[in-house]
Amino acid sequence: MALAGVAPATAQVRPGIEVLLSDSIGLVAGKRVALLTNQTGVNRLGQRDIDLLRGTPGVRLMLILSPEHGLRGTEDRPGLPDDIDSATGIAIYSLYGGTRLSAIASLDSVDVVLADLQDIGARYYSYPPTVVLVMQEAARRGKPIVVLDRPNPIGGVAVQGDVGTPARPIERVSDFLAIPMRHGMTIGELARFANDIYGIHARLTVVPAAGWRRAMYYDDTGLPWVRPSPNMPNLESTLHYPGTCLFEGTNLSVGRGTAFAFQVIGAPWLDTAAVLALVRSDERQAREGLNGVDLSGVMFTPRAPTDGKYDGVEVPGIRLRATDRRRYDATRAAVLLLTAIAAAHRDSLRFDVARFDRLAEGDELRRAILAGRPADVVWRGWDRALAQFRRSRAKYLLY
Repeated sequence: MALAGVAPATAQVRPGIEVLLSDSIGLVAGKRVALLTNQTGVNRLGQRDIDLLRGTPGVRLMLILSPEHGLRGTEDRPGLPDDIDSATGIAIYSLYGGTRLSAIASLDSVDVVLADLQDIGARYYSYPPTVVLVMQEAARRGKPIVVLDRPNPIGGVAVQGDVGTPARPIERVSDFLAIPMRHGMTIGELARFANDIYGIHARLTVVPAAGWRRAMYYDDTGLPWVRPSPNMPNLESTLHYPGTCLFEGTNLSVGRGTAFAFQVIGAPWLDTAAVLALVRSDERQAREGLNGVDLSGVMFTPRAPTDGKYDGVEVPGIRLRATDRRRYDATRAAVLLLTAIAAAHRDSLRFDVARFDRLAEGDELRRAILAGRPADVVWRGWDRALAQFRRSRAKYLLY
């Protein structure tokens, strides 16, 4: 199945699936294969991994595992059932509501497990934990696992935000790895990291994305943009997501139900002018927190938003536009906005405590915002843990 937005012939980067089939075919030649993938598992021409593997002599694709949002990446609801791939008749086991991974008997009959998912570079995204769950199951059954790597869309240099708590067992796709809000690693590098710090001891091979360099953003790669999930329409949304995702744990909309999800925040009670004035009132803090991003007032109307916030209501909001993505820290911008909104709307801002604290890996950030702590004090408190993470991640990097 070809997808819209075919990459130009001059594409610099070859995703792991292409490298596997051209340079590392021995990993799957003559073998029965299970494949964890979704709509992002394609080559530069938009051809599905599923079809490429089925068209490779000697490779037998036995079953498909699908993550959150399903094989086609169009679902934004919990509890997705198992299914059948209509094009091939192969069974799809949903890891987001279908048969429990440990109960998929057909995994015993495969020789190798492949994983190919496009991550977006933020701690909150469920695809890396899904890969870890499959790694754990592969290790339990004595099966080797091969992760087909893809670029980090927002680059592999910047590491930003607070750092997750010490490694806890990954038991659900919604669990987080012990990494920062913006981690600067590829999904293959995260698999190497997790295999070590979680003591999985999987027989792991990562097939790299040839030609990718850490300074590259997705639009530098020549690869076609395939929505990783329904509310990740483009690279601009991905740039803001490490910060604006925090607003999912509040009573502000993040633009779900619009064409610019995670590029905007808003609510009917939001006084845009007052909040923007507060954000810019401390010149030094604004310079650090808004480096590389422009904020402006906007009106928007969510239509059938999957978070249920303000359906059909025109709401005032703040639009974020990255102007210099190499200097931009979306996590700092989000904290600056949260502190300003709390100051301007103490009686209107509400937290979904459980959800916000889960996203922020604890209650410290929420309590700091409610206490009126300056935003720069908050983000400076992250520095030591970020420095430690940068050192610890170094041995897992491939590029």
